Parts: sequence; C-alpha cells; structure tokens
Amino acid sequence: MENLPSILTPDLGLLFWMLLAFLVVFGVLAKFGFPAVEERKKFIDESLKSAHEAAERLTNIQQESEAIVQQARVQQADIIKEAGAKRDAIIAEAQNKAKAEATRIMEEANLQIEREKQAAIRDIRAQVAQLSVQIAEKVVRTNLSDDAQQMQLIDRMLDEVQVENK
Repeated sequence: MENLPSILTPDLGLLFWMLLAFLVVFGVLAKFGFPAVEERKKFIDESLKSAHEAAERLTNIQQESEAIVQQARVQQADIIKEAGAKRDAIIAEAQNKAKAEATRIMEEANLQIEREKQAAIRDIRAQVAQLSVQIAEKVVRTNLSDDAQQMQLIDRMLDEVQVENK
C-alpha cells in the first residue's frame, strides 16, 4: 500500500478539505442551482401540459371540422334533393299547363269544325231546297200543262199526305 498514489489513500486533512469543498459546492448548488432546475422542470412540465392541451384542442378542432364538413355535405345533398324536387314540380306543372292548353285548343278547334260543318250543312240544304224548288217548278210547268194532269197530281199528293198522317 505504500506504492499507491495519495489520491487513492487520502489523508485525513485532504478528506476534510474535499468534504468542505463538496459542502460549499453543494450549498451553492442548493441555494442557486436546484431552484433553477426546479423552475426549468416546472417550465418543461407546463410546456408539456400546454402541448398536450394544444394536441387535444387540435384533435377537437379536427373532429369539429369533420363534423362541419359532414353537415355541409348533408345540407348540400338536401339542397340538391330539394332543387330536384322543385325542378320536377315545375316540369310537371308546365306539362299540366301544356296539356290543359292543348285540350282547350282542341276543344275550340272541334267547336269551330262543328260550327263550320253545321254552316256547310245549312248551306247545302238551302242550295238543295232551292234546286229542288227550281226543278219542281220546271217539272210542274212541263207536266201540268193540261187540267187532267193537274187533277191527277193533286189527287196523288192528297193520297200520300193521308197515308203519312195515318
């Protein structure tokens, strides 16, 4: 043990001074260093807590934004569905109006055709009656030139009237 360096086998005086230096350094550290470390630890803990809160808020904001986007999509689908329904209603209403107008036009055309048909029939009847009168007049003039033929025609007509009345 004699050959060992003095640091491995310290004297009592060296131990005293080492202990005293250790206590002084420890005291200085306890007075100034450890509170700074505690403050730093508090700051780091608060920063970590703030970071966790920010992460939670970010997650909540993301969830809220997803919910808002989903709600917007639902509203968009509702608006599109409502617009489609309105479009269909407008088309159906326009078709109904067109059908009603077409029906009204067809009825007016049918009435006009019927009026023109009745007018044509009246005109034809008047022409036929006029032609009949003219023909009858010519026939009567030629056939009834003598009294016997006139009496015979009168008798025949009276017989026909009596048969029709019975």
